[in-house]
Amino acid sequence: MNVSLSFAGETLQPLACGALYWPAQRTLLVADLHFEKASAFARRGWLLPPYDSAETLRMLIDALETTRAERVICLGDSFHDAGGPGRLPEGPRAALKAMTASLDWLWITGNHDDAAGASLGGRVMAEARIGALTLRHEADSDDPSPELSGHFHPKVAVSIRGRRIVRRCFAVSTSKVILPAYGAFTGGLDVGDPAIAGVMRGPVTAVVAETGRLLRFPVAAATIAAE
Repeated sequence: MNVSLSFAGETLQPLACGALYWPAQRTLLVADLHFEKASAFARRGWLLPPYDSAETLRMLIDALETTRAERVICLGDSFHDAGGPGRLPEGPRAALKAMTASLDWLWITGNHDDAAGASLGGRVMAEARIGALTLRHEADSDDPSPELSGHFHPKVAVSIRGRRIVRRCFAVSTSKVILPAYGAFTGGLDVGDPAIAGVMRGPVTAVVAETGRLLRFPVAAATIAAE
């Protein structure tokens, strides 16, 4: 069972995989898929296992099957670079094309990929607005309206019983939610980093989704509470 988060009058469900489900809109949101990151690194001589796109896509399909979402919104940097779609193996390419054809699919442009996803179907926009929420790749510190974004790959590190645990997280303030990176090979930025704090317009809470509960870590206090 997924636990809900109340944000700007909407009920949202952070998922353990890093996606965010919006039940009222039947919409699944994901950020920073970074498809074909491994192949981009390989072209520079840094060899990584070439399975990141297939693994990221598997997680995305699992989330769609769990939520039965009818719309998918990718909040930018869906590909590691503009050439990513051309390097996709045939299996993931065919799967993505089938998904964009059968679902209402929106690619938000990012700083890595711009409009690269357009070649695989779906619609491409710089940003979107659904109800009261603005959807964009990178949070805008000058915009006070409620906003969902990605870009920063937030993660949180806490000490529990002497063990240091690092997890991807949702960075949440009263007006902004930054989704964690969804890609299998993506890294992360500590949620307490000034780059994140500078765009959040208020106190930040790191939210980690687990099955049946949300763990909340006030960023300044680094304490934990479960609901």
